[in-house]
Amino acid sequence: MRASDLSRATWRKSSYSNGSGGSCVEITTLNRQAGGSEHAIAVRDSKDPHGPVLAFTEGEWHELTTRIKAGELSLP
Repeated sequence: MRASDLSRATWRKSSYSNGSGGSCVEITTLNRQAGGSEHAIAVRDSKDPHGPVLAFTEGEWHELTTRIKAGELSLP
């Protein structure tokens, strides 16, 4: 699947999401582009599945989640 085609993506909800429908983040892994060395990670808000999607390389995703876990980034 290419990053530009998310219609067939299998999204999974964050394990930190609660069952009451609030603050849910979903992610999917996208295949590498031709000649690329990394997969891409796409992220969206589960309440707005047709809304904007953020895409990260595996390295960027690792850095983001590491910094969040370390408390380096403030979240609302």
